[in-house]
Amino acid sequence: MNAIAYDTITRDENQTEEYVSSAPTRAEAEEAVRTLIRWAGDDPRREGLLDTPKRVTKAFQEWFSGYDEDPEAILARTFEEVEGYDDIVLMKDIRLESYCEHHMAPIIGKAHIAYIPDGKVVGISKLARLIDAYAKRLQIQEKLTAQIADTLESVLAPRGVAVMIEAEHQCMSTRGVHKHGVDTVTTRFTGVFQEDAKMEDRFLRLIRS
Repeated sequence: MNAIAYDTITRDENQTEEYVSSAPTRAEAEEAVRTLIRWAGDDPRREGLLDTPKRVTKAFQEWFSGYDEDPEAILARTFEEVEGYDDIVLMKDIRLESYCEHHMAPIIGKAHIAYIPDGKVVGISKLARLIDAYAKRLQIQEKLTAQIADTLESVLAPRGVAVMIEAEHQCMSTRGVHKHGVDTVTTRFTGVFQEDAKMEDRFLRLIRS
C-alpha cells in the first residue's frame, strides 16, 4: 500500500509539528497487528494466530486499494460516437463496500449512479471502478457520495449527475447502539438533476423500478 504516514514531532509541551514520512513497512504493519491482538487479550504466538498478521496486512491491501487509484484517470477514456444520445445513463444496485474512518468498521450497501451525457460517454465498467476507487478508503458516506458525483461532473462535464448511496454501517449495527437493518441514505445531484425536480424524480423512480 502507498498510503502516506504522518509522524508528529513534539517541539515543546504546547507546540507540535506534523510532517509527512514514508509509509510503514510490511513488517511494521504486521507488528502493529500483533500489538492489537495482545491488546485484545490473546497471544499472537499461538498456532491459530501465527499467520494472522500476514493475512490482515494482505486484506488491508485489498480493502484499501482505493488509495492506489486515480479516480480521474479511470474516466479519462471517453467515447463520442453516441448517435446523439442525450438521455440518462444509469447504473443501479452497485454493491458498495467501504470502511468507516471513525471505527474502521465495514460500510456495506449499494450505490446508484447516473449522468446525462453532453456529447461523450464513458464505459459503464468505469462507473463501478470509480465507486470502488473512493469506497476502498477510510470514509464517511457523505464525503464518498460527493466525491463520486464531483469527479463525474469534473471529468465528463455532463448535463447532470445523480448519485445515491444506501448503506448499513457496522459501527452502528455491531457496536454502540446495536441497531441492525438501518440504512443511511445520501444523495448528490448536479446540473439538470439539481435544477429540474422532474429529472430528480425520474432518477428516483428508475432506481426503484
